[in-house]
Amino acid sequence: MNNVKILGVGGSPRKNGNTDILLDTFLKGAESEGAETKKLHLRDYSIESCIGCEACRKAGTCTQFHDGMNLLYPEIEASNGLILGSPTYNYNITAPMKSFIDRLYPFYNFAEERPGPYSSKLGDQGRKALVFTVCEQVKAEEMGFTLEALGMPLEALGYEVLEKFLSTGCFRKGEVLKDEDILEKAFESGKKMALALR
Repeated sequence: MNNVKILGVGGSPRKNGNTDILLDTFLKGAESEGAETKKLHLRDYSIESCIGCEACRKAGTCTQFHDGMNLLYPEIEASNGLILGSPTYNYNITAPMKSFIDRLYPFYNFAEERPGPYSSKLGDQGRKALVFTVCEQVKAEEMGFTLEALGMPLEALGYEVLEKFLSTGCFRKGEVLKDEDILEKAFESGKKMALALR
């Protein structure tokens, strides 16, 4: 299992909140199946928003900013599993997670000028992902677009998104700890991800 490396990326600005707790639980599940894991919180990094200069189309990397993403690009490349988690803010992902996802643009290959075809530097490598959100809303349809905003960009980059995990009715800090069923499901999802990457 030494070749199974899973990177967990948390997009919550709130330290030790429900997103952090669930991310830890997914990773513990993966570790129980022998996976090597690493956890990163975007709040600990300074990540500029993409400005659409598209210099990375030619350079192959972001040349506009020298910030926290320069530390995260190698971590992403070195991991064949990726877990992204964000609380739902106003029907969508948090601003730090949006910046992170937008700054994944250098992983695309462009053979022609737009709107030509593209491929992914991360594609066809058996990479797998899991995305999750925590929201205050009880009904999933009131949660908005968070899971799509997390999952669709990864699918475009060549990841197989194994699961889009949702924890509803959870707002107060640490409230998810009271839901043993969700914690058990998150642990099992982490295990399944590690097994799928074998």
